[in-house]
Amino acid sequence: MLKSLKSEDWVSTILGGIILLFVIFLPSVMKQYTYMSVIIALLAYLGYLFMGNKDRGKFFLSFAVVYLLAWWATYISSMTPIKAMGFESVFFAVIIGLLIRNTLGLPQWLAPAVKSEYYIKAGLVILGSSLLFNEIMKAGSLGMIQAIIVVLSVWYFSYWVAFRVFKIDKEMSILLSSAVSICGVSAAIATSGAIKGDPKKLSFVISLVLIVAIPMMYLLPYMAKWIGLSEEVAGAWLGGTIDTTAAVVASGKFIGETAEQYSVIIKSAQNVLLGVAAFVISLYWSYRGTNHDIRPSGSVLWDRFPKFVIGFLIASLIFSFVFDTQTGKELSQVANKGARGLLFSLAFVCIGLETDFRYIFKKENTKYIWSFLTAQSFNIIFTLLIAWWLFSSI
Repeated sequence: MLKSLKSEDWVSTILGGIILLFVIFLPSVMKQYTYMSVIIALLAYLGYLFMGNKDRGKFFLSFAVVYLLAWWATYISSMTPIKAMGFESVFFAVIIGLLIRNTLGLPQWLAPAVKSEYYIKAGLVILGSSLLFNEIMKAGSLGMIQAIIVVLSVWYFSYWVAFRVFKIDKEMSILLSSAVSICGVSAAIATSGAIKGDPKKLSFVISLVLIVAIPMMYLLPYMAKWIGLSEEVAGAWLGGTIDTTAAVVASGKFIGETAEQYSVIIKSAQNVLLGVAAFVISLYWSYRGTNHDIRPSGSVLWDRFPKFVIGFLIASLIFSFVFDTQTGKELSQVANKGARGLLFSLAFVCIGLETDFRYIFKKENTKYIWSFLTAQSFNIIFTLLIAWWLFSSI
């Protein structure tokens, strides 16, 4: 049990929960940005150690640099000419991270605190405090319908394109299909674990997912506004299409608060299917794959279930029913404007720092790239139609 609690999924969920406890019991402290930043840095460090990482003073140095880069992005976006153009801090946070990673690289001393999923999942738990539970249930039920339709359809199309059209081996085809259709990096990791896949193939797929998510994060919100989609439809489209949770949150912020909330709910619905997908894939691979030592079990469902979804729902329940409306709203504002905003800013910088364009564009990877892009193009169009069908009446 203790070993499973040391996973990043659990630790980031616990981190978000502890921050909310600080907000509830010490709201005046969390209103002060400096104190709040120190508390988050300390909690992030303790979580980092709890996950089994060894540290020789590098984490705080790394965290400080990421923090300063996030602050720099916020400062740039607050400049009058930039603000007039409508650019948010998330745009500059990702760009700054990308420039550093693809020119200077990622120094070893900077790596410890560069963990986009760690910060984003903790921030999503906090985001639950801003959403009334009945709203989550309304959007979440439709989101689950969308998730099931999209995951099944896109996965099958992606596998057909990879295996039949581009003649990619079965293992790589499954990894690419899961990454496109379910939830990007997490799906690729879960699928690789389920079939005991080649680490080199997994590393490539993760890099490809991150690289493709960057332009989608900017282009899809622009397309949503150009088409004239409502924030609900736009959020459902982004949440069902973009392959990393951090990029989904960032893209939703470009459109508006409602779009951000819906994108997170829909993305969470797809994340919930991850455990089921990993179980089914391991079952298939045990009979039809090359590795027959795999024995799928019910524990796969729980192991792969995204734990931050639990924290997200608990936060929503507490702030919906434990506090009166006014108190819950005030505490939620403290949590989301301060702590969640900081965690998301850190995550956006880390997205850039984690994305190395130089690794992916090699001649031998051409068919993998075209297979992924073909599947993603289908995903974008198909998910838009499903999102419009389900959410246009809201």
